[in-house]
Amino acid sequence: MANIQYVTKEGLEKLREELHQLETFERPKISQQIADARDKGDLSENAEYDAAKEAQGMLEMQIAKLKEVVAYARVIDESKLDHSKVSILSKVKIKNTANGQELVYTLVPESEADLAKMRISVNTPIAKGLLGKSLGEVAEITLPNGMTLNFEILEISLD
Repeated sequence: MANIQYVTKEGLEKLREELHQLETFERPKISQQIADARDKGDLSENAEYDAAKEAQGMLEMQIAKLKEVVAYARVIDESKLDHSKVSILSKVKIKNTANGQELVYTLVPESEADLAKMRISVNTPIAKGLLGKSLGEVAEITLPNGMTLNFEILEISLD
């Protein structure tokens, strides 16, 4: 059985749109490239044909993976989340107790992580250390390099 992956409603829509794009537009485009390359004659020495067939294989793998993700995706019910503690979809303002630097992160499912937007996966060491903590608590987080950081939770809100 495949792994269940939790997503937001918007995240699921984005996955479905991407799947639709690949099946509706990209698949026919590659089929046409294969047909065009086939029309050029001898397939044993036709690099365009080989490249198009390889692209088709990669596309079909991508489509199959997306179909599986969509099939096993579960939308997070925000009404059942405890907003008094850090949880998935929480926007949390933290302060590094060592240097006083403040950061704001939103904890999201892995498929929706985007560090440029300060949206980190709940599977990251920082997020794992913050999950379940309440306002004012200090989270001790051990990074993969063995370094330990302490973050005080300043604010918790929904994104």
